[in-house]
Amino acid sequence: MNENICIRLQADAKQIMDCRESIEEINPSFNSLSEVLSLAGNMVRLKIIYLLKKEGRLCVCDLSDILQMSVSAISQHLRKLKDRNLIFSTKEGQIIFYSIREERYLLLSSLLKMLDNKKILVEDHEEQ
Repeated sequence: MNENICIRLQADAKQIMDCRESIEEINPSFNSLSEVLSLAGNMVRLKIIYLLKKEGRLCVCDLSDILQMSVSAISQHLRKLKDRNLIFSTKEGQIIFYSIREERYLLLSSLLKMLDNKKILVEDHEEQ
């Protein structure tokens, strides 16, 4: 059996404690970012997030038409995004519109900006 074994002779106790403290300080940020990234890790939800940011607000039927998916499938993804406070809804008459919560979107904004630079992402993907 091949196990990874640390062969360090002496630990830097100060470094270890400093790193533990810095992680503990920003632990809520790690939780938020991890949650948002896990939601955005699904391609459909990532597309929904992108579209909502681009358009400002869309209803489930709009998203269904754009993504060529059933309303029920889109609704399930919207429910997950809404349950985790990444999006919110407003009702106008019989129509419910969905929008992104700006404060939550900030966690993803730099990643989503890369989508506008399609060539780089396509080249990176093709090299693999």
